[in-house]
Amino acid sequence: MRLRKSMADSIWKRLASNAGGSQIVEFAVTAPLLVVFVVGIYDFGQAFNTREKLNFSARDGARFASTQPTSDLSQPASPLPLSVTAVRDLVDADLVAAGLNDCLLGAITPTGSLVWTATGTCPNGGTLTLTINRGVVIQNPTASPPVQQILSRVELQYPYQWQFNGVIQLVAPGATYAGITIIDTDAFAANQD
Repeated sequence: MRLRKSMADSIWKRLASNAGGSQIVEFAVTAPLLVVFVVGIYDFGQAFNTREKLNFSARDGARFASTQPTSDLSQPASPLPLSVTAVRDLVDADLVAAGLNDCLLGAITPTGSLVWTATGTCPNGGTLTLTINRGVVIQNPTASPPVQQILSRVELQYPYQWQFNGVIQLVAPGATYAGITIIDTDAFAANQD
């Protein structure tokens, strides 16, 4: 055992004293760090890009919801209001067109007064959640007389799968990085009817 250790020490000393050897040692130390930095930069760029795509889908859904009639919202919970189903279908189409996984966004269920939720299970184990609220009330107390406005809100919660976990092992074996982060975005638009 001592012989191996002394041989390894002598090899490292020879490599370090040799100009070419020291370059190999420097490369062996810096290459894993460089790979981690490059993958980290790429991964954060992808997360930011995903958030921008989700922002677009939420804004498009809220704008569309604000133009839909509210007359069908007073119907009983079954069948679902067509305006809410249309908003879900538009957001789903936006996600697919943006190259994001729609996680098989499923059935819409009422979760409150004028609030509906649709969920889908993604391949990474996370859950995509779409919440449509057609009755957000805001008040402008500075107006005379005070004015109430009713808005539509579309919220998306998307499970983003990080790629960083695979390369962090190069620098710190046994280390783990959270695999999934929920990207949450929402948008509001004033109802037009």
